[in-house]
Amino acid sequence: MSTNINKNKLFIACCLALTVTAMTFAIRAGILGQLSQDFALSDTELGWINAMAFLGFPVATMFGGLLYNILGAKKLVLLAFVGHIVGLLLTMNAVGFWSLLISSFCIGFANGSVEAGCNPLIADMYHKNKTTMLNRFHVWFPGGIVIGALVSKTMTDMSFDWQAQIAIMLVPAVIYGYLIFTQKFPQTSNIETSTSKNIKALFSPLFLFIAFCMTLTAVSELGTQQWIERILGSSGASPMLIMAMVTGVMAVGRYFAGPMIHKFNPAGVLLYSAIVTTIGIYSMSVATGNMIYVSALLFALGATYFWPTMIGFIAENIPKSGALGMSILGGIGMFSVSMWNPVIGGWIDTARQQALAENSSLELAELAAGQATLANLSVFPFVLIFAFTVLVFYMRKQSPAAPSLATENPKKEVSCEK
Repeated sequence: MSTNINKNKLFIACCLALTVTAMTFAIRAGILGQLSQDFALSDTELGWINAMAFLGFPVATMFGGLLYNILGAKKLVLLAFVGHIVGLLLTMNAVGFWSLLISSFCIGFANGSVEAGCNPLIADMYHKNKTTMLNRFHVWFPGGIVIGALVSKTMTDMSFDWQAQIAIMLVPAVIYGYLIFTQKFPQTSNIETSTSKNIKALFSPLFLFIAFCMTLTAVSELGTQQWIERILGSSGASPMLIMAMVTGVMAVGRYFAGPMIHKFNPAGVLLYSAIVTTIGIYSMSVATGNMIYVSALLFALGATYFWPTMIGFIAENIPKSGALGMSILGGIGMFSVSMWNPVIGGWIDTARQQALAENSSLELAELAAGQATLANLSVFPFVLIFAFTVLVFYMRKQSPAAPSLATENPKKEVSCEK
């Protein structure tokens, strides 16, 4: 790897790109109510708009994963930069449902390009400490959501319109674009670059099992967060403050993920995450007022390790899947969230109508709709408890010589800075 390559600056650029990705999630969640009012949209229609953002993501990761060995990380992250700029500008100038669909897809495509380019780049640069550094990179997804949630709440409280909230994301987008343009990228040398071997590895039983689990972990984490304003808006708690708290906890947890992963191994961490996430989401479905914050904290402590540990598990235990494996896994997760978003919106609409039919006030109907939706969402991590229990026993039976995250040297993570 050339000495002219500045790994720290590349890592910072990746983190900024992921921060923009996360801010799109947070700010979109914060402005759903304004979009509903300005364009007279139902929650089901909002669900389709959300779905386009999540659908654009897997399209980009499939494209990027298949072409990573040809294009390389730099071109993929530059594609993300262009997608973010175009998507944000189109959103600011949206005039209705269809224009919001198109702009949301563009942003989703940009977000997926960030994952497709940055995950394998980081795994390659820090090949002796993949999982720790992938967790540190993914700090900036919850970190970006904290920033976005606080920006959205502050700007909403100050009566800024939703267009201004979208515009604020152009600032970090331009910064990471500049860094990508000006930095030299390394040649891929520490991940599998044979596309045929990558594709073959995707059909291994372990990859298929993890891919199935990813459909559930992604909805458990992102499905809950994306609808938090609509779900908890009448609960007596501030949805955007809850999002900021939840993602703040997740950011800290991911930054210090190394010791936990080494102590419990990735499969054990995933099982822990499934158990605590189930308790957190279900408790939110029955709590009101200040108890919502306690329940949300449980949710955060559970969902923290889902996404980066799943990516790291594939990078370490199915190395022949290469960049394609990491990209496809992320794409599968986002595709699942995309497909479930209209369903979640439908749950809210249906539960609200049922509550109103029982002569509930509108405020109580909104509360009932949110609680019913959270109860439904708790099923996803509940299923994962059984799936990850199977994974724990399976990994224990593997040969000690098999690739394992647990074999990483925890001492090395101290020397790997951003």
